[in-house]
Amino acid sequence: MGLTIHNQYTASLSVAIMFWSPDTCSGEGAGWEMMGWWNIDPGGSALVYANDLEDLNRYWYYYAHSSDGTRWAGNGDWVRSVPRARFDQCFGLGVVGDTEEVDFRQLDIDSNDNFTLNLTP
Repeated sequence: MGLTIHNQYTASLSVAIMFWSPDTCSGEGAGWEMMGWWNIDPGGSALVYANDLEDLNRYWYYYAHSSDGTRWAGNGDWVRSVPRARFDQCFGLGVVGDTEEVDFRQLDIDSNDNFTLNLTP
């Protein structure tokens, strides 16, 4: 069970996710948890969240960029500062040092406990 991201693009991808997690990130984290980076080769997949999805929320958020500069980003509604190194943290907590601004894209998993997102050109 969980959220899997599959790279159907021709270049390697780095992926980050954000999701509503009030039990883990209440208070200063405003209920949002952010995780990244998974590096996925062309044709490969990564399990980025290994529990029931719908138990948390119908809407999840992701951001990806490829080694050739292509990006899978949102429309400006979910821009967040994230570390350039691997991370798992609550929104707004501990985001220091070498960071970058990313624009997360919304993903509607409907009522699914499992979901595979295929990133294509």
